Amino acid sequence: MLSFVFLICCILVAIFAYAIAPDSSENANQMHLSIHSKSPGFKVTLLTIPVALEKQSSISSFFLGSKNADTEIPISDFSVTKEGLLVTEYAGGETKGLEKLYPLQLFPKVTSIDQIAPNYISNKTFYWGTDKYGRDLLSRMLIGIRISLSIGFVAVFISLVIGITLGSIAGYYGGKVDVVIMWIINVTWSIPTLLLVIAITLALGKGFWQVFIAVGLTMWVEVARVVRGQVLGVKEQQYVTAARALGFNNFRIITKHILPNAMAPVIIISAANFAGAILIESGLSFLGIGAQPPMPSWGGIIKDHYSYIILGKPFLALIPGLAIMSLVTAFMLIGNALRDALDVRN
Repeated sequence: MLSFVFLICCILVAIFAYAIAPDSSENANQMHLSIHSKSPGFKVTLLTIPVALEKQSSISSFFLGSKNADTEIPISDFSVTKEGLLVTEYAGGETKGLEKLYPLQLFPKVTSIDQIAPNYISNKTFYWGTDKYGRDLLSRMLIGIRISLSIGFVAVFISLVIGITLGSIAGYYGGKVDVVIMWIINVTWSIPTLLLVIAITLALGKGFWQVFIAVGLTMWVEVARVVRGQVLGVKEQQYVTAARALGFNNFRIITKHILPNAMAPVIIISAANFAGAILIESGLSFLGIGAQPPMPSWGGIIKDHYSYIILGKPFLALIPGLAIMSLVTAFMLIGNALRDALDVRN
């Protein structure tokens, strides 16, 4: 139950990611290079420079992030002059940053220079620190959960469609049909999963949806084998023989009588495949052939920061690593619970 509640929370976070994330820009890609690789809880003063607005619906902004993200500049000091706002850019440590003057014309909502500071200068806290590009790590993690959950849903759906179809056909018809399908299953099974995913990804090209398809096309084998075994046992039951005697066609017998009584193990496998899909996607992103920058992905975040483990800032790689571990563990625990709940011996 704890894992189920955790997964529900993760799904809600994925849906409302941009509403929750401190950085609501598209892909949480607001960079501040002067404050890169800062520890959790880092605070800094930011000057916001408005940009020209681009037409975007509120629904698009809610689900895809804001394309009208203003430019944020970390500063260490500022003063108001007759010409405009004079700021000292943040440089870190005892080093003094460059001084730059921003005229009143850059701030459209103010009528006097004294109104610039209250409206366009604010203090911001990076609760999980910043990555090597100065982006808010918390925002990147919140939006990155969409990749992990969506890859699980889509990959499992594809594997179920292919696996249940081929497994039920092989188990029900038997004979040469079963031999051909089992040959395809055994050949696919013999190829290392990650190697096959990489080959399919390279054939389809790098990208978001290509990874979904590649992972889904490699996870159907186990589903097909289990469904075939279940169908072989269920099709000998008396109610299936009665259905044949009543003249029902094969499609109805398979879908209405056999599959509903053979799906319990498939549900358990789906939970395990969900966890496996998340791990495969993280591995592909780590190798650079998964979700492409600037799209946030937990595996991609680890790829960008694994070297920081020995550079004194391990949190940059440990945070996404723990997130992946927690999500995979939750799915595995749910799979174990489903196995116990659906076990007739209990």
